[in-house]
Amino acid sequence: MSWTGKRILVTGAGGFIASHLTERMVQEGAAVRALVHYNALGSRGWLDESPLVNQIEVMAGDITDRDSVRRAMEDVEVVFHLAALIAIPYSYRAPESYVRTNINGTLNVLQAARDFGTSRVVHTSTSEVYGSALYVPIDEKHPLQGQSPYSASKIGADKMAEAFYRSFDVQVTTVRPFNTFGPRQSARAVIPTIITQCLQQGKVHLGNLTPTRDLNFVSNTVDGFVLAGQSPAAVGQVVNLGSGREISIGDLAALIARLTGIYFDVESETARLRPEKSEVNRLLADHTLATELLGWRPRVTLEEGLQ
Repeated sequence: MSWTGKRILVTGAGGFIASHLTERMVQEGAAVRALVHYNALGSRGWLDESPLVNQIEVMAGDITDRDSVRRAMEDVEVVFHLAALIAIPYSYRAPESYVRTNINGTLNVLQAARDFGTSRVVHTSTSEVYGSALYVPIDEKHPLQGQSPYSASKIGADKMAEAFYRSFDVQVTTVRPFNTFGPRQSARAVIPTIITQCLQQGKVHLGNLTPTRDLNFVSNTVDGFVLAGQSPAAVGQVVNLGSGREISIGDLAALIARLTGIYFDVESETARLRPEKSEVNRLLADHTLATELLGWRPRVTLEEGLQ
């Protein structure tokens, strides 16, 4: 399918992954509308710094506001729904806001898609919904475990997407990215945290060093979104987007040290630890289904992405 002239919407378009996806869709020739979170400063998030912003129809609104969502979704053919609250530590402090944004916001998108007959909704999940791996590699049949208020809210959103597909035949594909990293990622995330501390102070303070993560460069993740919006076989499916490789946080810090040539001490701090039963100890993706349904494979390796 060619994207040329296709009318698409990206929600949460000022964010990390969504801003890259928004730019990619412009480059693919789509007519792109971007829903960004309204704020008093008029900031469009990362789109403020995009050289393509003048080719994007930017709308300010709130994913939790039904009318904002309906206005943004009028006359679009494909919706990439990425708007969400994602910071796990803050979800321990303000869980209701995660329910409101992640579940109710997704409901607004799905209800509008049902009313408007939207051709496709690509809904964004997260590997956090799996919790600590009960087996590896993790395929899409792995049980869902709400080990943080954030992950519980995303499970609720995923199930709402499933329900609208099964109940109302809304054309939904759920993509489940594992640990995406790359330019524009929040400095609170583990890779930017390690790099910035390493370069600025030569000492790195982290939480638990033993959990493993499946780290996938942002261009790989964006490739998966683009393909998910095109594939008829992906409708009604949940699809993992992960590299199929795991690395512990401690080994990740050592890898970054080698790549920067700056060797540093790593200290584990209690304040950075998750509650014991909330820690996700192991994540490793099985992306077989993404390869079969979408023809997707990660093209950029961990080392290439870090460079």
